[in-house]
Amino acid sequence: MGEATPNQTTKEFSVSPSDALSLHPSDHPGLILVAKLLEGDNYGQWSRSMKIALSAKNKLGFIDGTIKMPTGEDPRLPFWTRCNHMVLSWILNSVHVNITGSVIYAETAVDVWNDLHDRFSQGNDTWIYQIRQEISKLRQGSESVSIYYTKLKALWDELSSYRTPPCCTCGGMKHFSDELEKEKVMQFFMGLNDSFAAVRGSILMINPLPDTRKTHALVLQQERQADVAVKREAAMANF
Repeated sequence: MGEATPNQTTKEFSVSPSDALSLHPSDHPGLILVAKLLEGDNYGQWSRSMKIALSAKNKLGFIDGTIKMPTGEDPRLPFWTRCNHMVLSWILNSVHVNITGSVIYAETAVDVWNDLHDRFSQGNDTWIYQIRQEISKLRQGSESVSIYYTKLKALWDELSSYRTPPCCTCGGMKHFSDELEKEKVMQFFMGLNDSFAAVRGSILMINPLPDTRKTHALVLQQERQADVAVKREAAMANF
């Protein structure tokens, strides 16, 4: 009797829907998993978005190397090959056309992922410096409080992804978190327009200092009250 073909092996062996070697009926090679393609200078955000998307599809192991290629006699090999090609297609769809040509001939998704990482990622210290610089320069300007806060929070979250929090069972972790939150509140205040000087001073008098979400809510409330007052004055002037 001859050796079983991959198709025959697939019929004799199956994987559960929860297995990483399975594919959902909605999965297809044309999917684009991220909103913005990799162009080179956006590698940090791109890789984060890709990891989230691949994790949601239970395919993260195909780029971090934890899902190894089965041997030739393993009945899972056809399933692995199909999933590898699917993830490979998703990565190719998510990079700029100028980058695609340099990785199109790679055999595995993990090879492409590592290649892109080696070419476009920077050292953590470099990213941390750039993010901190952006935070220090960010100002509200003509934007609303919510838009300003959203931009600042995005930078905080990106910076947090490069931090390794201290591991301890004492009260040191809470102290670290409190100090980090206080630093964020100060950064938020530093970029606020001077028109919020009064509410800023009132919040700084609160002990303990509110966290960033509460601080944002208080400043936002002040902004809305000011907007209502301006509209009321405009209506009375036109009456």
